[in-house]
Amino acid sequence: MSLVTFLGIWFVREARIDLATVGVAFLVEHVLRGAASPMFGALSDRIGRRSLLIGAALASAVVLPCFLLVSGPATLMIWSVAMGLCGAINMPVGTALLLDLAPADRRQSTLALNYTVMSVAYTLGVSPAGYVAEQGYGLLALTASLGYLTVAGLYLMVLRGPLPLDRGEQKHLLVQTASVFRDRIFLAFAALAFVFPLSMGLVVSASPLFAADAGLGEGFIGLVLGLNSIIVAIFALPVASRIEASGPFRPLGAAALLVAACFACYAFVPQPAAALVAGTVVFSFGELVFSSAVPAAVARLAPAGRRGLYQGGWALVGSFSMGSALFVSGLLRDAVGWEGVWKVSALLAGMLAIILWLCRQRFLEASERVSH
Repeated sequence: MSLVTFLGIWFVREARIDLATVGVAFLVEHVLRGAASPMFGALSDRIGRRSLLIGAALASAVVLPCFLLVSGPATLMIWSVAMGLCGAINMPVGTALLLDLAPADRRQSTLALNYTVMSVAYTLGVSPAGYVAEQGYGLLALTASLGYLTVAGLYLMVLRGPLPLDRGEQKHLLVQTASVFRDRIFLAFAALAFVFPLSMGLVVSASPLFAADAGLGEGFIGLVLGLNSIIVAIFALPVASRIEASGPFRPLGAAALLVAACFACYAFVPQPAAALVAGTVVFSFGELVFSSAVPAAVARLAPAGRRGLYQGGWALVGSFSMGSALFVSGLLRDAVGWEGVWKVSALLAGMLAIILWLCRQRFLEASERVSH
């Protein structure tokens, strides 16, 4: 995904597509990825994870390099739709496979390790990807394709023999997919936990614009945001190992409170540079908790045989939440300024922190009934 970071530059400079259209195309990809995730998650519950993951890697190896064929808005939209469908498989099905393989009492540690590896890989991948892009985007396309082919080859080598898979009641695929949206407990949890992917979108997409408007340079902004990856890489696994004995629901209120404190730093610390550093560091410690606790909580709420479906349902919530962060913050900024954006965000996160804390026992009891 570090390669995709530079594709916007190619679409604007080489394909000569205006930036607004490129933004819409990326949003279409993001939304479609979220919308299709529950169906692919449910399909993986039915036929297994292996074939879908291998198929998605092979399809991505073909589709991603096709950005070279984009010549206008129409072909860009076709490419974005294809990329969205490929991406809709990876996150929910890959997470479900990790949960299948992990012991029930080590799920948060397993998810934290995976999150750490992704953070480190993305951080280490951006610099060489930028260098490859400077040599030519044809070389970037070749590198992307070879990367996905390598992933497919690793799946074929490693995912051999029978894999653990919960089996549940088999219904029509669309009926089974729709069942996650009739689960009131899951919907209640998602309605509260959406604050976490929303906050991620605000920190990643909106805080750089806030900092740039305050006069901070891109180099400093990138350095501060890179600090987030370092903190996550160092502490994610130890924190998850320490808190997983208490279950995934108990620490989420504290994580949301840290998110609120992050936005409060952006709003009230007078120096923009200090505000960005303080807010990013505080957010990182909240991310250490929710990055593994939320998918583990979703796994606890999933009935037998529906693990992929419920991870897909959460991927849908997360995709829409992250995708809407920049749009919502832009509307608020135009109305009340950046200080108002962060005050509203801090108030919302603080309220949800209290509700998550108050509802922790109810979610725990509901998950125990589902498990039983």
